[in-house]
Amino acid sequence: MMRDAVQTIGNLIDKQSVSLISSVDIDGFPNTKAMLPPRKREGIKSFWFTTNTSSMRVAQYQDDPKACIYFFDKRFFRGVMLKGIMEVLEDAASKEMIWQEGDTIYYAKGVTDPDYCVLKFTAQSGRYYANFRSEDFDIE
Repeated sequence: MMRDAVQTIGNLIDKQSVSLISSVDIDGFPNTKAMLPPRKREGIKSFWFTTNTSSMRVAQYQDDPKACIYFFDKRFFRGVMLKGIMEVLEDAASKEMIWQEGDTIYYAKGVTDPDYCVLKFTAQSGRYYANFRSEDFDIE
């Protein structure tokens, strides 16, 4: 595996203003959506995103938690795909952990808004592309 993979990939992720997340629909097809960057991450293993509880994506993750997230640096044409499991969290502690001032623009009733939830992605493996080559890796 590449040297300092967690740091290299983490730096790439932290510099992006868009995240791509994918779910599996009822017919088994992948569905991909652009999202804001994760609100929190721990290494390249765990990521937390905000979203609407009423969204199609939440329903898909509740039916099938298999997921993929992707980050790319278009300037240097490099990217990382992470595969794993997406959990839908609606508990107060998770919601408060990543709530930010100004989120009421999306969730009018504040941190307790029933249409506000947290997506927690836990990576199991990944694929990194840079310098005209790809490398698969597992995440422990």
